[in-house]
Amino acid sequence: MGKKIIRVIAVVLIPVVCLYLLTLLLTPKYVNDIPEGSMIAEYYKSEKNNDVLILGDCEVYENISTVKMWEEYGITSYIRGSSEQLIWQSYYLLEDTLKHETPKVVVLSMLAMSEADAKSEAYNRMTLDGMRWSKSKWNSIKESMTEKETMGSYIFPLLRYHSRWSELSSDDIKYMFNKPKVTSNGYLMQVGVRPVTTVPKVSPLANYTFSDRNYEYLDKIKDLCNEKGIKLVLIKAPSIFPHWYDEWESQIQDYANENNLLYLNMVDKADEIGLDYTTDTFDYGQHLNVDGAEKTAVYLGNILKDQYRLTDHRGESETASQWNKIVSDYNSLKTKKQEAWNNSLNGGYNEKEKFNSSRINDFMRRSYSLRRF
Repeated sequence: MGKKIIRVIAVVLIPVVCLYLLTLLLTPKYVNDIPEGSMIAEYYKSEKNNDVLILGDCEVYENISTVKMWEEYGITSYIRGSSEQLIWQSYYLLEDTLKHETPKVVVLSMLAMSEADAKSEAYNRMTLDGMRWSKSKWNSIKESMTEKETMGSYIFPLLRYHSRWSELSSDDIKYMFNKPKVTSNGYLMQVGVRPVTTVPKVSPLANYTFSDRNYEYLDKIKDLCNEKGIKLVLIKAPSIFPHWYDEWESQIQDYANENNLLYLNMVDKADEIGLDYTTDTFDYGQHLNVDGAEKTAVYLGNILKDQYRLTDHRGESETASQWNKIVSDYNSLKTKKQEAWNNSLNGGYNEKEKFNSSRINDFMRRSYSLRRF
């Protein structure tokens, strides 16, 4: 009788374990190729004692150095950022984060208000795959899915990735069970300089009005922050591209005024921040390099510190010990990246050093070919 039970258990468990291992193997690892895909999941391994939570797309996770805010003001912060993060995805990430900690301030990027719909499955996956399963993840998937996506492919990733056999690399085996950190508390460091040399002509839009759904989710974020006693700050990061229209600016300013919220348009504050777009951007003005991100962090941190009387935690031994490790890793990474950049310059412009959108588009072609299963 005992042997029969063991056989039954083995018959059930062996296929389940095999499917689990196959899923781990075939799911993209997002480490060396597209680190942006690792950032949402990386949060769960971090310390949950942040006074500031920053939500949004690359305009926050590449433009604001969380480490610099700690070094200058002792502010503990984390960026839950992802590529092309939509406003409803920001809301569900806020819900998800509040299961683990309650920050004093939430800083929310406003660029997402200009996106009425999800662009593609690839960008959805950058945000959704890394979330732990919960009602928040379920609702975010439902709100985000394009016509070609199915809930089943999120519940059972093997349905989505079973054709990746030909694309597997050593990273897929190396990082099956554990992946290295790719950010410094959510900040994705970029180095190198590609200056702004020209500003393309701006094309007019047929409609400048933000969608009702986007306003609905902006309201939900505001209301959730109010419910939890969290201060909400709206920002437009100091990226020159994509263009931030005056019509968008007036809508956000009106919303902030009507709801008694602080709104910071840092494009207009570039001189005050000390930004130089000939030295502080790594991709011609779309995102900042580490020098620009540190300047932005100093500017933003000073406002948050004064406006909301945030505690300087540098004198707290346990917190300082945690952040000293983050700072040490950050400085080591900065040195390593800057050396790699300098080496690339010895051979002229390195075409392999593509900036964010190009790398993601390439990854979409290779790992997210939209075949129907």
